[in-house]
Amino acid sequence: MALKLTEIARKTLEEYFKGKTFILDEHSRSIYDKRQACFVTLTIDGKLRGCIGSLVPQRELWKDVQENSINAAIHDFRFSKLTEKELNKVKIEISVLSLPKQIESINEKDLLMRINPGKGYILKKGAFSSTFLPQVWEQIPDKLEFLENLSVKAGLNRNAWKTAELFSYSVNMEKEN
Repeated sequence: MALKLTEIARKTLEEYFKGKTFILDEHSRSIYDKRQACFVTLTIDGKLRGCIGSLVPQRELWKDVQENSINAAIHDFRFSKLTEKELNKVKIEISVLSLPKQIESINEKDLLMRINPGKGYILKKGAFSSTFLPQVWEQIPDKLEFLENLSVKAGLNRNAWKTAELFSYSVNMEKEN
């Protein structure tokens, strides 16, 4: 029986803290061998503790889960490195992304009408970009506020969304119990 994505992430982190690499069984590898992008979100007591991922497919899904698990635990600049002691308190969530689709609009009002809560969004302007997973709608349910915060997250002013490229994607999510 193939491992769940959250099990792959947890085993990867457990082995990482032992100084080892988790070797995935062949059956699980074959189930998750399609190139797909994912985000790994780590929380403790419902509070974000790390979240890193890929926006476009770069490698097999199982490899993306493993790499993003370690990056979320160790390299999310917003947080100190996760400790081995914290690992048993961490809840893991995996979001597997669809391919992003550019949103075409004729003006700001049209763009706001094309934004749908429940989708993830990527904002790009020049060298700047940011994304919000669909789960962010729970904290920011207002479309305008959502786009303004997405702009600020990219390091731009809050109105940058008006002239930036915007892409949407959906996710299949798997959470630990």
